[in-house]
Amino acid sequence: MVNEGEYAPDFTLQADNGDKVSLSNYRGKKVILYFYPKDSTSGCTAEALGFKEANLHIEKQNAIILGVSKDSVESHRKFKEKNSLPFMLLSDPDIEVQKQYDVWKQKTLYGKKYMGTERTTFLIDEKGIVKKVYRKVKPKEHVQSVLSDLKAIS
Repeated sequence: MVNEGEYAPDFTLQADNGDKVSLSNYRGKKVILYFYPKDSTSGCTAEALGFKEANLHIEKQNAIILGVSKDSVESHRKFKEKNSLPFMLLSDPDIEVQKQYDVWKQKTLYGKKYMGTERTTFLIDEKGIVKKVYRKVKPKEHVQSVLSDLKAIS
């Protein structure tokens, strides 16, 4: 499990544009690393659009957004284009990074248990230290909390 005050584990994943992206590439910037279950679902779209609307404020705080799900690069590309998202979406098809960050969890829907991504965001400072962990977030209300905490670590 990744906790506040610890270094965020580094990883390399393929982005929606096909490039390989490592978390360590963003040392010197704050990173909003958010894990979400699935492209083009209502909650995930709401969360992505919330981050899109806040993107200028986030950039002014010397920060970037990285979204991660197990969806394919092609799925990410379509989701990003459809919603004009100004940030990268990273593909974790083998769920290695999700397991590393302890967001791959047992979930229950209509009484059936299954494994899936728990919607979680990590706010990481310029040195790579996790400043805030948001677990089981509500997609529509979540972005405002991240924005106020981002300003607090500036």
